[in-house]
Amino acid sequence: MDKIKIILVDDEVLFRKGIAYLLQSEKNIEVVFEAENGSELIDYLRVTHDFPDVILMDLKMPVLNGVEATKIINKEFPNLKIIALTSYNTEAFIANIIDVGASSYIVKNATPVQMLRAINEVYEKGFYYDDMVYNVIQKGITANAGLKSNLDSDFLTKREAEILQLICEQMSSNEIGEKLFISSRTVEGHRNNILLKTGCKNIAGLVVYAIKNKLVGIDTISLNNK
Repeated sequence: MDKIKIILVDDEVLFRKGIAYLLQSEKNIEVVFEAENGSELIDYLRVTHDFPDVILMDLKMPVLNGVEATKIINKEFPNLKIIALTSYNTEAFIANIIDVGASSYIVKNATPVQMLRAINEVYEKGFYYDDMVYNVIQKGITANAGLKSNLDSDFLTKREAEILQLICEQMSSNEIGEKLFISSRTVEGHRNNILLKTGCKNIAGLVVYAIKNKLVGIDTISLNNK
């Protein structure tokens, strides 16, 4: 069984070691590196040949904080998935986390079950957003309601639109393939075409793009996530 390779980044040693201990007890997870700040993480990523699948990163750290580190990683290593660790759960804070490229976020008082679900969902599907995050993104649309989208009606094919909707509903390629009676490889081909058309670097960015440009039905997403 392939293990999910995790990097932990947090300047609070006791907290970081506690998370590492919890994760190492999971059969499908391996902690491959720990860092005390964003600078230490970036230095590691620039020299390693063994990249992680998921980075769990605190946002408030000395030297280089998690927000700035996420910006750098999203630019230099767009395929890496970052789950933000935060003590804050306000809409403005969440909007900032998602805007800089995080694939998900975990509040530090979350349960181990919630954390493990987020890790597995991000690993398998590229992102994990709850209804609160979807609503925060949607409010971003409302704030810019006067702006016109430059996307025409045939921007995506019918099949691409179907797949984009299902991606935003947090379905994996295998799940989408089963639903649409096509292979997962075909799904991934369509997904890559959508990424090229939208200019998005990863699935998390694609979801935000789709909601902001009203390419998917937010009400359907929220309904399927309850």
